Amino acid sequence: MTVYVRFAPSPTGLLHIGNIRAALYNFLFARKNGGRFLLRMDDTDQIRSTQEYEDGITRDLTWLGLTWDATAKQSERTARYQETLEQLKASGRVYPCFETQAELDLKRKTQLGRGMPPVYDRASLKLTEEQKAAFLAQGIKPHWRFKLENRDVEWNDLIQGHKKFPSSSLSDPVIVRADGVPLYTFCSVVDDADMGITHIIRGADHVTNTSVQIQIWQAVTDKPVPEWAHFPLMISADGTEMSKRLGTLSIASMRDQDKIESMAILSLLARLGTSDPIVPFVNMQDLIDGFDLGKIAHATVKFDVRDIKHLSAKILHATPFATVSTRLDALGLGHVTEEFWNAVRGNIETLEDVRVWWNVTHGPVTPVLNDTVFIKAAAEVLPEGTWDLNTWQAWTNEVKAKTGRKGKELFMPLRLALTGTDHGPELKVLLPLIGRERVLERLVGKAA
Repeated sequence: MTVYVRFAPSPTGLLHIGNIRAALYNFLFARKNGGRFLLRMDDTDQIRSTQEYEDGITRDLTWLGLTWDATAKQSERTARYQETLEQLKASGRVYPCFETQAELDLKRKTQLGRGMPPVYDRASLKLTEEQKAAFLAQGIKPHWRFKLENRDVEWNDLIQGHKKFPSSSLSDPVIVRADGVPLYTFCSVVDDADMGITHIIRGADHVTNTSVQIQIWQAVTDKPVPEWAHFPLMISADGTEMSKRLGTLSIASMRDQDKIESMAILSLLARLGTSDPIVPFVNMQDLIDGFDLGKIAHATVKFDVRDIKHLSAKILHATPFATVSTRLDALGLGHVTEEFWNAVRGNIETLEDVRVWWNVTHGPVTPVLNDTVFIKAAAEVLPEGTWDLNTWQAWTNEVKAKTGRKGKELFMPLRLALTGTDHGPELKVLLPLIGRERVLERLVGKAA
């Protein structure tokens, strides 16, 4: 059996960090097992679904490197859902309901007030054909519920282990709204069955859906039920639910505003809540090779965007020039050399930070000159000729001999004068990049 998994986002908003966790787990599982990965747009909500959001989803997944093998759109399968609905009507597994949302809410509150589980009472099953006809004559269109069988639903979850749901705890799910729009619980099963999905990997908030969808699956097809895996949900670093915060954690925002490296996002999510340490990965294949659903813990996991930013910086520090050269060219700075990249990459948090050190080595800098006498003395022994990685040591030896200074009292005034800041890459690697002419200008031009 070839593994076939899917990621089915709704194009009603931007992909956020929670969405990508689901996409990543499915992608890694497929690639680890030589399987296929389907991108399926859950776009039955034609009012909220937009082409702009759909384009955003494909852009985000492409940027992250989560490539897919096939695509599908639920909006193109409405006839198939209607066909399956008619099949279920004929078999007596669905029934029409005419309650309004207000009436259903009242029933729910009454049940909760009596200490009863808020399970639909199947009142609509008791309607006579005359009563149904009367509703229809009044222009009241029914919504359709799937009739669950009175049996427990069990499965072996690939993450959570054995799961069992008694039928008494479940409501017959609405699968088609009164306006004729089929709902996720139904469409997803029809799609998964038709498309041959073998494994469904999703968040633990879908566990109850699974117990219902297994019965729907068995009612619409004779194909084997997929294997299921439900990973734990994430909460924010302070322990609060993330659902209300996810808008600020969109992948687009992380890419375009925070300038996060894509592999930092994947590195964190792949290992978060597992028995493996979180480390910066620069190669997707390494993530694939190390992925194992069995390593995912059952407990809720904490997410902190600062961890991604930290990993992002670590990834840049380890990224070779050949990998990043095209992106460096796109910054529009000029000819960025491998020598320059190797000199500064350990002192950047985002690729945009390269601009800072490019200006230090190539542009005008406002020197910080707190001791002009010392700086002038240092300028007087500035080496001639071609500069290399040995020039800094030779120069500072001369400055030490001339002024008697050493340690921080020698190095810090020179750093401030040459770079305008008290931190950064080693001056032995910066000095040849700055060049003698600029160094002299920064020392003498301001010190004289």
